[in-house]
Amino acid sequence: MGVRERRARQKSLLRQEILDAARDILVREGYEGLSMRKVADKIDYSPTAIYLYFKDRDDLLFHVSEQLMAGLVHELQALASEATDPLAALRKGLRGYVDFALAHPQHYIASFMIPHGHDPEIAARYKQPDTMSMQAFGFLVRLVAECVRQRKIRKVDVETVSRALWAAVHGITSLFIAIPTFDWGNRDRVVDHLIAILIDGLKTGDLSAARPRKSRRASGRTSDLTVLRARTA
Repeated sequence: MGVRERRARQKSLLRQEILDAARDILVREGYEGLSMRKVADKIDYSPTAIYLYFKDRDDLLFHVSEQLMAGLVHELQALASEATDPLAALRKGLRGYVDFALAHPQHYIASFMIPHGHDPEIAARYKQPDTMSMQAFGFLVRLVAECVRQRKIRKVDVETVSRALWAAVHGITSLFIAIPTFDWGNRDRVVDHLIAILIDGLKTGDLSAARPRKSRRASGRTSDLTVLRARTA
């Protein structure tokens, strides 16, 4: 191994050491406890050295989150490969998402429960198509599309349904993390019931209630006004 290769390897190892330290602090102390100085202290480097690899705490957090989401993408792909039925794969994927997030609550909080919208640059970064978060969402979109193609569910707006499914599993995951003292009963059963409701709704439910009804409301108001005028004439 030449000098250049050795230096590149050392840089790569130090970068991963920084990410590992940040992940450990995040798990123990949460997002608010993460700082560049704490990471530097943990690995016995100066804070200046950390800034050579990551711009700031948000940049560091982004890369920690990316590594975590890479694990999620890998698990979702593994679950899908085990299922021959796309509907079964969708069900397993939704369940796998919740299980993975609950196994890494502090990472999930930092990635999905802390607003990124205050800084447009940070928000835009998480939405890039090549990020692991968007790849995980793309996996969901492809599963829904395949279910439609094989007529496992009704013909739907794939993008809208995918967003709704993610919103639902994110919601229950966030509630479990944010309000752990609530009497959830058997949490596994709660998650299974939620996913069953979502899947059954796509197979047999009527989504017409989600469609705009401006024209119907407008016609209803016209009819009411006509009746009122007739009574007062």
